[in-house]
Amino acid sequence: MFLALLLVLCSGVVALPGAPPQAHQKAKLPRPQVLDRGIVWERDPATGELRVTSSGVDSTANGDVRPSAAAIQVVTQMVAVTCSVATAEGEAVPGLGKADFRIFDNGVEQKVSYLDASSDPASVAMVIDASPSVLRDSEEIKKAADALVGALAPLDQGAVLDFSAHTYLQLPFSDVRELIRQAVARVDPRALLDDTGGSHIYEAVYLAAHDLFPGRKGRKSIVLLTDGEDSGLGLSLDPARALPQTSAGNRLTFDDVARILAAEDIQIFAVSTENRPKVMTPEWLANHSNETLATRSVHDLSIPTYTLYLAELVRRAGGQLYFLRETPTMADTFRQIAAKIRAEYTLGYYPSQEASIASTVPPNPSGRHELRVEVAGQTDARVSHRAAYYVPAAQ
Repeated sequence: MFLALLLVLCSGVVALPGAPPQAHQKAKLPRPQVLDRGIVWERDPATGELRVTSSGVDSTANGDVRPSAAAIQVVTQMVAVTCSVATAEGEAVPGLGKADFRIFDNGVEQKVSYLDASSDPASVAMVIDASPSVLRDSEEIKKAADALVGALAPLDQGAVLDFSAHTYLQLPFSDVRELIRQAVARVDPRALLDDTGGSHIYEAVYLAAHDLFPGRKGRKSIVLLTDGEDSGLGLSLDPARALPQTSAGNRLTFDDVARILAAEDIQIFAVSTENRPKVMTPEWLANHSNETLATRSVHDLSIPTYTLYLAELVRRAGGQLYFLRETPTMADTFRQIAAKIRAEYTLGYYPSQEASIASTVPPNPSGRHELRVEVAGQTDARVSHRAAYYVPAAQ
């Protein structure tokens, strides 16, 4: 007995009653994962819906098993709509209640049954452009992302992805600030100079939504830092280029990206490294919030096509478009984004029969439900939310 006690003392490891376990060690940054490795896009020829049928990632970045395309889906009757409310000056409007909101589904007013005023932690995925086209701005982009980490609420979780021709998951969702900062610091466009093939912005956003967010509760946001110059989708001012075309084969389209953001109720805060086009003021964007922006009619407004598509993605998913250099400091921009995320509201309602019927008859046979949210008595309030949600054809 004495010999055994002596051995324990000599080892220097003594387990005292009530002492914390030795297993609490400094968290380690995982190795990057290539999210688009081995993926296969498949579009249902009958419904037009796109599915990712396989991937090089064996499990989701949440640590859960990736559901197969044929998995049985559990349908929740209540529709949740995340929205942010701001003044004409862009300041978040807190303290609203259920009675302050009006919500319309396919033009039919619905009863607001549920309201969450930002009590749940937020899930914020930073999707960072690391393609050669942003090499000169890369340090500013990383400083901007780091500023966002510092502005998150204590219980919020952050994830970090970067992309060039491929999409790399640097860190799945974590609430460890040091890990998030290390993941941001690891983003390096110089390391991806051999990653030839362009800048696949919208594929990166799609994969972030597809791999990171399913099953997550509370407020969900993607913060996209990019110059906007996508080389993956071949976008133009012909609106048909953004739509899924079954005759064009199994390829990702802009419409697919907007649909998955709507399906997961993910708001997107896009931060462009380019200068804001003169005509694209916050007022201009607010006045065009109910119409498609990427059309030939804006050809003479001197707005780059790639910037229009960033604005269109924000219009359809909800969120806001920022320009990195138009505020005094980057920290100001990201404090604004963090404040808007903290001030978001989640509304819930049960769709009426009239709204459901309207989504299944021409000219809207795709199960698309148009959404509109208003704040009663505040005509100057700017409400940002996803433009629609979809009832999958299989349901």
